[in-house]
Amino acid sequence: MKKFFALLLAMIMVLSLTACGGKKEAEKPADSSTPSTEQPAAPTKLTLILRGGTYGEVIKAALPAFEAENNVTCEVLDLSFDDLHSKIALDAVNKEGAYDLCMVDGSWMAEFTANNVLANLSEMGYSFDDDIIEATTAICTVGDDIYLAPYFGNVTVMLYNKQLIADAGYEPADIDTFADLMEIAKKTNAAGKKGFLIRGGSGDNIVSDFIPHLLVHGGWVVDENNKPTVNTPEFKAAFQNYIDLYKLGATMDKDDIVASIDNGDAALAQGWPGWYVPSADSNANYTVIPTKLDDSDTAKNTSMYGVWTIGICNNSQNKELTLKLLEYLMDPETQLASIDLGGVPCRTSCLLNKDVLAKYPHLETVHGALQAGVYRPVIEEWAEFTNILGTEMDAVIQGTKTMDDGLAAAQTALEKLMK
Repeated sequence: MKKFFALLLAMIMVLSLTACGGKKEAEKPADSSTPSTEQPAAPTKLTLILRGGTYGEVIKAALPAFEAENNVTCEVLDLSFDDLHSKIALDAVNKEGAYDLCMVDGSWMAEFTANNVLANLSEMGYSFDDDIIEATTAICTVGDDIYLAPYFGNVTVMLYNKQLIADAGYEPADIDTFADLMEIAKKTNAAGKKGFLIRGGSGDNIVSDFIPHLLVHGGWVVDENNKPTVNTPEFKAAFQNYIDLYKLGATMDKDDIVASIDNGDAALAQGWPGWYVPSADSNANYTVIPTKLDDSDTAKNTSMYGVWTIGICNNSQNKELTLKLLEYLMDPETQLASIDLGGVPCRTSCLLNKDVLAKYPHLETVHGALQAGVYRPVIEEWAEFTNILGTEMDAVIQGTKTMDDGLAAAQTALEKLMK
């Protein structure tokens, strides 16, 4: 019996040790040579809502490097001006937004900040550096708080066909008054070509195209209290000059304007750097918009900003990662690389880079215009304002209303809007 109990005790001890040994074996780390079955983390998705055309294309070209480094997939919507505005505004009412990074026109700033559309970038830790052209940031802030960053330095310039202005007896440096524009347009029209093209298609297009003409005549669309000032002597004089130039050419959309200037069908048109990238052997180029009516006039700021900015939607579900993307897009190296794709940074170091100017000398002109441009009025009603004014202006241009009737109607409607 003692032998039985001794044998039984021995068996229990063996089984206990075996069990312990099995447990230790199970706790050993896996052999490093054994392939891991753990799946890599799925990439985070960011949705970017951008302005179609060159403005959005240069951002899309910069995304692959950011995606690879940050395990991100970027979905991009590139839209027309009106669609971009409406989709951002409509989505802003949702608690969880569909978009992360948005491209914003400066004219929407008052509306978007009043309606909490944009995240406060200052509160997120973002700030401007000294290389960003200071004047371009004016539209991006409310008080000391930053809501937008100036990404694409759009500013009005004067497009011209090199051969046609030469045929009219002009060099680019000679075009420094609106009287010069009229002279070139008249001579070109007399030779059977279009002298001056104006932009149609929407109220905003018409008003934006006209504003430099208004500025050179000393007028503006609102006074210091944002009261409309469109039925004024200055506005009428500028509008008459604009119509006189139009009669020597035609009205077109932007793509046709660029094509007509480039192929030698038209001599002059107001445009934006994002429309056209001239080179040494291109048929067209651009210069600053004249700052004087004639040689006896005093110079005024006549370039209008159309800077495309980038911001973060306030209802984005990925704000921190989107801020990282915004900072990457605003980085000097990223922006310098965008120039070969048609980008126009709001950075002095990029626009005045010696290698850049050797290839794209026109960017020195753009830099100068960006330092002294004029922003549209910062009013919430700007989209409605331009629709009302542009519609009445188009009726006058097309001859269905007299100037007095059209501008009187615009003034009355705008006063009601701005009450």
